[in-house]
Amino acid sequence: MMISSLLLLPALTGSLGGPAPGLDPSALNAPPQGDLFAIKARRVEIGNGEVMEHAVILVEDGEIVTMGQDLPIERGIPVIELSDDQVVMPGIVNPYSRFGMSGNGYNDARPYVMASAELYPSDAYETFLEYGMTTVAQYPAGQGVPGQAVAVKPQGDDAEDMILEDGVYLKFVMRNSASSKRNLRDGFKKADAHLEKVKKEREKFEKKNSKKSSSKKKSSSKKDDEDDKEKEDEKKSSSKSSKSSKAPKFEAPKPDARIQPFFDLRDGKLSALFSVGSAASFVHLVDAVGEEEFEWHLRVPLTRDIDVFHVKDKVGETGCFVLMEPLITLMPGTMRQRNLPAEFERAGAKLVLIPRRDNEAGFKAFLEDVGVMIGAGLDRKAAIQALTHRPAKFLGLEDRVGSLQEGRRANLLIFNGDPFQPGTNLDAVMLDGKFVSGDMH
Repeated sequence: MMISSLLLLPALTGSLGGPAPGLDPSALNAPPQGDLFAIKARRVEIGNGEVMEHAVILVEDGEIVTMGQDLPIERGIPVIELSDDQVVMPGIVNPYSRFGMSGNGYNDARPYVMASAELYPSDAYETFLEYGMTTVAQYPAGQGVPGQAVAVKPQGDDAEDMILEDGVYLKFVMRNSASSKRNLRDGFKKADAHLEKVKKEREKFEKKNSKKSSSKKKSSSKKDDEDDKEKEDEKKSSSKSSKSSKAPKFEAPKPDARIQPFFDLRDGKLSALFSVGSAASFVHLVDAVGEEEFEWHLRVPLTRDIDVFHVKDKVGETGCFVLMEPLITLMPGTMRQRNLPAEFERAGAKLVLIPRRDNEAGFKAFLEDVGVMIGAGLDRKAAIQALTHRPAKFLGLEDRVGSLQEGRRANLLIFNGDPFQPGTNLDAVMLDGKFVSGDMH
């Protein structure tokens, strides 16, 4: 991954021209010094579907502080000037991976399990960066309800340093079976049972304290003295104030760890990701959800002759995020090809693309696979969003990563051409304003 065409040019005249006369040639191709620098690029993919030509990106302390077309740059700010054929886009956000993790998981409901418990720095995370993935969400292993995913940056001294957000979604494996429905319904039923328990405990507590209060009032009424009424009233007032401040408060019993995630779903603190492998599994999911109101999305693992196209319009009506591989499938029983990512996108679903294989080979082929889908009819703007802005939004991180805009982290990729064309190379990867891949790291 060469980056020899990147030039560091001190902006001595406040313009974006070449180096001033007398500039030491050894300064060329040097990495930016300090925490403030600018990048000049002919073409920048913003990540939200928009493109900016002749863009200037100003980075400070790892964050994009401003961005615009042909912006003037203050004197003394270092400038990285890219060649005309180089393209910039946001770092890829991979929201669904177990690469680098080793847990086996279980085949039951364990919504309290956190993937972050498995997290530790390793060479696996360098592999993510090598192929342009600057944000990754990793989920727990297992079937049924294996637990909650964690969003990380693939670099750090320890797990705490890597974590961007814990509990970014609760994973469910939804099959065409009664047990799959039960995993979801029982969680909410147990939450309701806990609320009923809290209600009864509160009523019992209030009744008990009401009797105590009544007994104290009867006792104090015998001490009434008409000759010193005003003084006694003041004492009573003071006594009541003191007693009320010391009055016991009801403390609701905490829900079991298996129940709390379902309260978090209802409260909007957590979203659900349901893995469905057929149209029937989706129908079962809708039936299981019933009238429960919470945020949920789909993981649809594509297979050669999957039949989920039967429910694409119903999925589109929900407006949920749908995580899919960039894979051409076949109409069951025929050789007719289908571009399901494009079909779901056109039906109104929010498409999110993930590598076909959760390993280095899959990461390496990822963008070329997406290019195949574009050639087969997937809208190019939708493809860019499906790699960057949308997965960031799905994870609740859109104000930090997933697009090249003011206030976002300076996570970006530099290619020597169209990212989706065969033969295009990834020249450099920038994470939090620092080159971590390419000759400038």
